[in-house]
Amino acid sequence: MSKMFLTNKMKCLNFIYKMIYISMKIIEREAKSIFTKTKIPGLDYTINQYVGCEHKCLYCYAKFINKWKNYGDWGSWIEVKSNAPELVRKKVKGTVSMSSVSDPYQPIEKELCLTRNVLINMDKDTELSILTKSDLVTRDIDVLKEFKNLEVGLTISGFSDGVRKILEPYAPHHEARVSALKMLKEAGIKTYCFISPVIPMLTMVKKSVMDTVDFVDSYIIEFINFSLSGDKFKKIIRNEFPETLKVIRNKKLMWNYIDTISSYLYRNNIPVSAFVTHMKKRYWE
Repeated sequence: MSKMFLTNKMKCLNFIYKMIYISMKIIEREAKSIFTKTKIPGLDYTINQYVGCEHKCLYCYAKFINKWKNYGDWGSWIEVKSNAPELVRKKVKGTVSMSSVSDPYQPIEKELCLTRNVLINMDKDTELSILTKSDLVTRDIDVLKEFKNLEVGLTISGFSDGVRKILEPYAPHHEARVSALKMLKEAGIKTYCFISPVIPMLTMVKKSVMDTVDFVDSYIIEFINFSLSGDKFKKIIRNEFPETLKVIRNKKLMWNYIDTISSYLYRNNIPVSAFVTHMKKRYWE
C-alpha cells in the first residue's frame, strides 16, 4: 500500500468520522522509528502503528498518553503512523509486543489495513505477541501463520452487555472475541486470553474461562488498578456500581475476592502465565 493511497483513505475516513462521530480526529504522522524499547516484564520492544483507540474503554491505562498528545479526550482521536510498514522492515532481536497504547485492530484498521501491511513487511522470524479486543484479527490469519514465533491474545472481560456498553462502549462483544480465539487456535496459531480488568461483581472470570478453555494455551489475569483508572471510571463505579466500590476500597474484601479467583483457577488446573493484583499489602494497617 503506497503512502499516498493511505493518506487519501485517511482523508475520506476523516470526513466520514466527522459525519458519524462529530468529534473523532484522525491525525497522520510519520514516525522516526517504530520499535520502542520497553521495561514491561517479558518484553523487549513495543510497536504502536496507531496511538489512541476508538474502543474508548473508560478504565484504559493508556490514557496517560494524553499528557503528551494534546488532541482531546481519550477515545476522541487516533494517531496513524503512515510510514510504519516501511519502518518495520528493520530487524530487531527480542520479544515484540503489538500494541501498548492502542489496539492494532480497532475499527479504523478495517479500512486502512495499516496493521496488516506492518505484519506483511515484518521479518517473520520476529518473536511477536499481539493483543487486541477485536475479532478483526481473524482477517489476517493468512499473514499471521507465516510467523515462526507468534502468539495472539484477546482481551476478554466477560462483562454483561449492559456493563460493556458503559465501560467499553465501542469494543466488540464477548461472543465475538471468544469466536476469534477459537478461529485462531483452529488455524494453528498459539493463543492466550487476557482477562482484564478483573473488577469485583462485574468481570465474569469463570464464564470467560469456561468459554475459552478448550482453545487457549494460557491465561493472563489482571485485576483493576483503581488508582490509575481515571476520574471518569471512578465516577461511574461510584454512581452505578456502589457494591463494587465497597470491595475495591476495602483491602481485606479485595484480597478475599482475589483469593476466590486464584483458588478457582488452581482447582481447575487453568494454565495461568501471569496473575497481576496491583495490591501491595494484604490488610489495612
